[in-house]
Amino acid sequence: MPDWFSALLNTLALPEVGLSTVFVVATVSATLLPMGSEPAVFALIKLNPSLFWPAILVATAGNTLGGAISWGMGYGAHHAVDKARHTPTEWRALRWLERFGPKACLLSWLPGVGDPLCAVAGWLRFPFWPCVVYMAIGKFARYLTMTGALMWVFPGGLSL
Repeated sequence: MPDWFSALLNTLALPEVGLSTVFVVATVSATLLPMGSEPAVFALIKLNPSLFWPAILVATAGNTLGGAISWGMGYGAHHAVDKARHTPTEWRALRWLERFGPKACLLSWLPGVGDPLCAVAGWLRFPFWPCVVYMAIGKFARYLTMTGALMWVFPGGLSL
């Protein structure tokens, strides 16, 4: 491995840099941009195992902020969407979401549908803070489960 790459990884593993990197990656990955944050969380923890809980909490906070941004985008887009163009399938999905309300945001951790779900919650004008609380619970459970599983599958440390 090139020396510059090893130095970069060591720098990113430092708590003062690594946690902020995880926060930014987790925030961006929770918007509608196609990106995953689990590799960043896992890499930081593998390089610095003492950061397990701080990394999980920082990733949860960043991912929840990204979900809140998506909620805001959906809220703003509400005025721009013509409801007449919806298909029957979309109407069923919207009715399902309206039935569950902010609790549907617990599913914001799901790959592929979780991030748009936050935007739809904003578009449907679900109450902001209950949505954020449910997003945070779902995202915390995802990071805890995914990182714990990866730590179990790859128990050895990374060598640089």
